Amino acid sequence: MAASAQPTNLVRVVGLCGSLRPGGHTRKVVNLALAGSREVGAEVALLDLADYELVFCDARDDESTYPADVHRLRAEVAAADGIILGTPEYHSGVSGILKNALDLMGFSQFGGKMIGLVGVSGGVMGATNGLSNLRTIGRSLHAWVVPEQVSVARAGDAFNADGGLIDAKLDAAVRNVGAQVARFAFLHSSDHPREFLRLWEESQANPGGD
Repeated sequence: MAASAQPTNLVRVVGLCGSLRPGGHTRKVVNLALAGSREVGAEVALLDLADYELVFCDARDDESTYPADVHRLRAEVAAADGIILGTPEYHSGVSGILKNALDLMGFSQFGGKMIGLVGVSGGVMGATNGLSNLRTIGRSLHAWVVPEQVSVARAGDAFNADGGLIDAKLDAAVRNVGAQVARFAFLHSSDHPREFLRLWEESQANPGGD
């Protein structure tokens, strides 16, 4: 879905990085997706899970007893119109830090929101299993998971010194995930439902290779 002139300046998109590694590849790819949201006019912010003192989700009866940072994260995600979820693939799945953060949240934070998925892997297979896992989780949270997702394989060799992807097509695809989140979030909250449905139906989840 190509960028359009649709105004998205009233849309806020946040990114959740499923890695605590400073300067890691997951952080780079989430920032690229957020750049795509910003390029079509959205306000963006990276919510670094390393900045939150989260605990393991234990499904406690009195959720008010969770630490303040759990409530802070919930409030910041709830205030967003769209969310970029980024994960490294660990043992063919989503990272533990991101899964726990998602377990600490629910419909109040994600219901009706747009979610975009990006992932990285050190191997040749990429993060397709982790992204499939996240797509299922997104549906369970009653979110709209945008059609396009991007997996970056061989992540250690994929980025340049500026944090962009060496492969220009892959770089553009990651940015387009962010653009989709911002544009769909705007249309979903606007008076243009037919345009929302048209663009959604025209979006390619897997455009294939040349």
